[in-house]
Amino acid sequence: MNSIASSIAEFFNSYAGLIGAGIIDTCLMVFLSTFIAYLFGIALGVILYITDEHSLCPQRIWHGLLAWIVNISRSIPFIILLVAVMPVTRGLVGTTTGVVGVIPPLVLSATPFIARMIEQSLNEIDRLCIEAAQACGASLGRIIFSVLLPESLPSIVRGVSISLITVLGYAAIVGAVGAGGLGDIAIRYGYYRYEDQVMFATIILMVIIVQIIQTTCDFIAVRIDRR
Repeated sequence: MNSIASSIAEFFNSYAGLIGAGIIDTCLMVFLSTFIAYLFGIALGVILYITDEHSLCPQRIWHGLLAWIVNISRSIPFIILLVAVMPVTRGLVGTTTGVVGVIPPLVLSATPFIARMIEQSLNEIDRLCIEAAQACGASLGRIIFSVLLPESLPSIVRGVSISLITVLGYAAIVGAVGAGGLGDIAIRYGYYRYEDQVMFATIILMVIIVQIIQTTCDFIAVRIDRR
């Protein structure tokens, strides 16, 4: 028992700073890129919804074009997208490594995924709510901000957990290109140096982060669900 305790203590003494920095970098990558992606994703999702053939502002050509772009973007594997947009990333932020260097590809990859989830959340709204707002003479903007987004908020919050966990997986992948975070630690120490305890520690931490995200989003969604 003492040997196990001493091994754990030795591990923390050796790697606590490294893993702590990895957690911070991972959280920065995940939460910042997801936040930015939601700014674009919500706008795209709303446009996809309102321009649908049977929706508030049907625009068949524009809807089809935007849906095609979103679908094409979603079909590109993240690791390929990461490499393909490196020149753009370097032009935007001046680097392709570190936390800053992976934000653009993470945002670019997550935005179409989020847009589709927003569109699906809006499609779950009872049409009677929208028709009632139209009957009262509400403008398109008022319907969007007073009916569509508030009514779909519980579903959107549940989607946030899916988005965050998906981006967390991407953030682990970018460790392969030296972006930092837990993925980078797992590759450099767990894979290349055969330090299994570091690999197991990063896996456990990723599981804990996922559980925190899922539990928090589920709790918030239940609290704000008025149905």
